[in-house]
Amino acid sequence: MKIRAAVVKSVNEPYEIETLELAEPLDDEVQVKIVASGICHSDDAVRLGHAAYEFPGVLGHEGAGIVEKVGKNIKNFKVGDHVVLAYAYCKQCNHCMHGLPAACTDWMTLNWGKHRDDGSAPFKKEDGTEVNNFFFQSSFATHTNVKETNLIAVPKEADLRLLGPLGCGLLTGSGTVLNGLKPTTGSSIAIFGTGAVGLAAMMTAKIMGCSTIIAVDIHDSRLSLAEELGATHVINSKSVDAVEKIKEITKGVGVNYSIDTTGISEVMKASIDALAIKGVAAPVAVTNKDLTVNTLADLVVYSRKIIGVVMGEGIPQISIPQLLEFHAQGKFPYEKLIKFYNFDDINTASSDSLSGKTIKPVLIVDRSYAA
Repeated sequence: MKIRAAVVKSVNEPYEIETLELAEPLDDEVQVKIVASGICHSDDAVRLGHAAYEFPGVLGHEGAGIVEKVGKNIKNFKVGDHVVLAYAYCKQCNHCMHGLPAACTDWMTLNWGKHRDDGSAPFKKEDGTEVNNFFFQSSFATHTNVKETNLIAVPKEADLRLLGPLGCGLLTGSGTVLNGLKPTTGSSIAIFGTGAVGLAAMMTAKIMGCSTIIAVDIHDSRLSLAEELGATHVINSKSVDAVEKIKEITKGVGVNYSIDTTGISEVMKASIDALAIKGVAAPVAVTNKDLTVNTLADLVVYSRKIIGVVMGEGIPQISIPQLLEFHAQGKFPYEKLIKFYNFDDINTASSDSLSGKTIKPVLIVDRSYAA
């Protein structure tokens, strides 16, 4: 079938809305009509060449939509189901079998892969040029084919325009706290960067009972929102040395936990320097920047740890309903991060995200949808 999609032709090129041919879903695939999709920092990081990817491609991995077709091997979804899309995983490797699908052995093949299981391309241009997918989702399109593991069923009364960001940015931020750091009640945490990932982490730290929650950013507007959402302290690191201020706030001790969402070398290092003895840092940004540490002076002497947490170590089919429950309880008001854009304005939305003007852009792909 013919669809419209935002295609990136090569590194550092803008999104271009084109007509593509979408293949019929395979036996283990589900075709979804996309209602809306968040723009995640990872989409633009890939587009700008900060992570390896083979172009041309259709990016997007925070989609929400309605099931239109199901392959004959699909058991748990039917036409008309409302779904949020997250990452794909195999279900069969050792990590998946132990409840760690974000560490799936085939994660890169499935989520960064060029072809589908039968070797065919997911999309083709009108001249036959193959176009690659992303996260086996490619939600910057009117329709797409996904794996069953990409799908999370949601209630039909939920507004699909708000749900897409739960599939990556909000899942990553919240999961880094819930599943990666696992802070104890009354502990302290500093979050560097108050975009969607950072603010999701911050709201979750409050849910987990952290008593000192420090938000660090260079945008006063974001820091004001962080205070509204639960930060006990905010630091504009343009005008104040963040590490010194954190030490002051914690009476010279440092924080028990830190998260860096910026991917900037100096900021990642600051997130470690701000740690207390036995502190744990989680750098989670998609970045092409390096982090230099002296293992003795920065880690060993203080018994500190740096941990890697991918996709919040969440199981999307469990974590996303959990976030929806937090939201229903008024504990996770993530709608305050969102600004809507028309699909055709994707480059404006991307620019606003990169500049910090918008925390979480959401593209309205199906303008006829009504919640």
